[in-house]
Amino acid sequence: MTEAFLPSNRQHALARLYAASALACLLACGVPLPAFAQDVSELATKVPSGSQMLLAADTLVYNNDNQTVTAVGAVQIDYGGNRLVAQRVEYNRKTKRLVASGNVEVVNSDGTKINSQHIDLTDDFADGFVNALRVETIDKAYFAAESAERMGGVLTTFHNGVYTACEPCEDKPDKAPTWRVKARKIIWNGEKKTVRFENANFEFFGFPLAYLPAFEIADPTVKRKSGFLIPGIVYESDLGVGVKIPYYLALAPTYDLTVTGTGYTKQGFLGEAEWRQRFNNGEYTLKIAGIRQQDPDTFVDPDGFPGTLGHNVNSGEVGDPNRFRGMMGTQGKFAINPRWDFGWDVLLQTDKNFSNTYNIEKYNQYVHQSSVYLTGLNGRNYFDVRAMHFEVQEDALDSNPAARSGQQPWVLPSLDYAYIPDVSVGGGQLSLNVNARVLRRDDLDETYFDQYDPSSGTQRVRGIEGESGRLTAEAEWKRTFITDGGLVLTPLLALQGDADYVNASSGSLAAINQMATNLGEQDDVRSSFSRYMATAGLEMRWPVLFSGLSSSHVFEPMAQVFVRPNEQYVGGLAIPNEDAQSMVFDATTLFERDKFSGYDRIEGGSRANVGVRYSGSYNNGWGTNAIVGQSYQLGGENSYAAPDLVNVGADSGLESSKSDYVGLFGINSPNGFAASVSGRFDEQTFEVRRAELKAAYSGLPVSLSAKYAFIEAQPLYGFTTDRHEVTLGASTHLAENWRVFGTGTYDLQESLLVKDGVGFAYNDSCFTYLMTYSQSRDLNTREVTQSIGFNLSFRTLGDFGSSTNAVDTIQ
Repeated sequence: MTEAFLPSNRQHALARLYAASALACLLACGVPLPAFAQDVSELATKVPSGSQMLLAADTLVYNNDNQTVTAVGAVQIDYGGNRLVAQRVEYNRKTKRLVASGNVEVVNSDGTKINSQHIDLTDDFADGFVNALRVETIDKAYFAAESAERMGGVLTTFHNGVYTACEPCEDKPDKAPTWRVKARKIIWNGEKKTVRFENANFEFFGFPLAYLPAFEIADPTVKRKSGFLIPGIVYESDLGVGVKIPYYLALAPTYDLTVTGTGYTKQGFLGEAEWRQRFNNGEYTLKIAGIRQQDPDTFVDPDGFPGTLGHNVNSGEVGDPNRFRGMMGTQGKFAINPRWDFGWDVLLQTDKNFSNTYNIEKYNQYVHQSSVYLTGLNGRNYFDVRAMHFEVQEDALDSNPAARSGQQPWVLPSLDYAYIPDVSVGGGQLSLNVNARVLRRDDLDETYFDQYDPSSGTQRVRGIEGESGRLTAEAEWKRTFITDGGLVLTPLLALQGDADYVNASSGSLAAINQMATNLGEQDDVRSSFSRYMATAGLEMRWPVLFSGLSSSHVFEPMAQVFVRPNEQYVGGLAIPNEDAQSMVFDATTLFERDKFSGYDRIEGGSRANVGVRYSGSYNNGWGTNAIVGQSYQLGGENSYAAPDLVNVGADSGLESSKSDYVGLFGINSPNGFAASVSGRFDEQTFEVRRAELKAAYSGLPVSLSAKYAFIEAQPLYGFTTDRHEVTLGASTHLAENWRVFGTGTYDLQESLLVKDGVGFAYNDSCFTYLMTYSQSRDLNTREVTQSIGFNLSFRTLGDFGSSTNAVDTIQ
């Protein structure tokens, strides 16, 4: 017998020399090197060609008589990114078996770890036996067993095994995990990538919860595998209780299909199918769903207008018990190159409220925007062209004056282009913007003095029936100068030009004429027209810094003056207003050059904006900020006092020569507290016209939020009464992983709790539980809709429960 010894206290360089000689010995004995790198859960690990093996140990024993090579003491073998560590490793050339013992750990190149006291394997790893095994996969899933054996290089069988995806507690390693599966036998199929449990018990927080004779899941290392997914359960007032069972088909590495069947106690069986396909430069999905309703009379038009009571907006003809409803939707996004993207989001359905009613994922929004788009982005330059259609998923019939879906336009197309040259122009910055849109609407969109009575007279025409188009080009140049005294001067020049055309139906012209009569104005709708707006402006700011021992403050008086001609065609009800219908004058819009929200209206006449901005910072981490100011119409016609088809400037606070005062004050702290108050106040009486108060605290164990909003009545703008609303939210941690939360919104004007909900949740590294209960009430009918949502998520096993939509609305 020949023996070779190497003391354990040799230097690293000698260890490498020893490893080289050990490698020569192992090669002489015919040891199959890949065997040291194999994983019990894998068939065979492929080692890159040309890989070198490094072996280090305290002692190497070569027994020529018994044809064995033994490495003893702190044995470590590295080969092709794989590592084996043990106290003793012995290879027998006769039996071709490799035996590792003493704190054995095998770390595969993918990160999977195997721990045991004893591993006995054939040299090709096809068969083997392991005692007291523990396996940790790369995604932190854990197996443990009294013993395990490997057969045929495919199956690994754990006897009296345990499986969990919960990380062990460092402080209490013997503490039961949140959940685990104990089984008499666990069979890991490395070829089919499945894990089968036989005679299993599911334990939750250490307590047996369910006995499962046999069940199978996908290998934790596998991301895609055909099979049933975890079932779900849902509840809605109109639908009843639903049990959802999805089946997933992994058809190929780049595409798959999920089919889902849901049985509702009130409405019957809903079928869904979603196809997904991925390419090198993008992906797309296609979803279809359908149901033949058992009880369509559940869906009654809640507004109860004449001729609609008892008629079901979601059931077709009255008394039809087998009304089929369905949808088809597709979404996609592709990168043509690093600068250009092409995509779409299209929804087609049998009626306007199917996807929202049955909560079809990705298509259940109250207002769904179908679009096809092409977008380009290069530095500060932007291009976007898209075709769009807006679908309001509502219960009201199209014949109901309050219905909105049929009045939504087709946008064919809309274009936005922005260009900012990289070089300065005249020492300043030049920006160019182009916007174009073509709209077609099948139904007139108008409101009446009495919202539900068309005979009360037209109040506003929000959208014409017919077609309209506009092309707008705008250029702006500005340059900043700073004087020796710190005064910041920014002169500005801007030029905008429009070309428009209108093809309105006779019904639209009649509605516009009636609105003009009601307002005492003239209607002047033309088939085509053009307009321009030239602006010369100057902005002056003088920031002043005040510093103290514990704080610093910046006060910045600010004034803007814009000189320009009157807005053309203003006050004549001549131009449809499609994209500038939103009008909010507050501190955030005080210093805007044009306070209209879109291109269809242009601010005209000379105007000055004056105010003060403030910011403060404190050494203790607190911060404050504020804005206060007023706007003045210096000359020309006030665009906000001139009506258009939606009366966008009415009661805005800008319709007089002196605007209302606007202000904002905010505060934030390092401990998670933040608050702000903003408002608009009458320029003579200081009476509150608009106010918003927000406060929030985010910390442990409590998070709180509160919001109060008040908007004074704007009759000509479509709001005949004041609006008061309070929203409160709270969340508290009862324990380390437990949380209770809730929210509620109360309409003070209507004395109605519009919506409210409560829920509680548990969350740790391997398990999440959410349960919510919510209610919503219709402002007109006071009808209550209830929703219950819950979701159980076991990491690597799957999810069970309803969709998270109900949960998200509460949180």
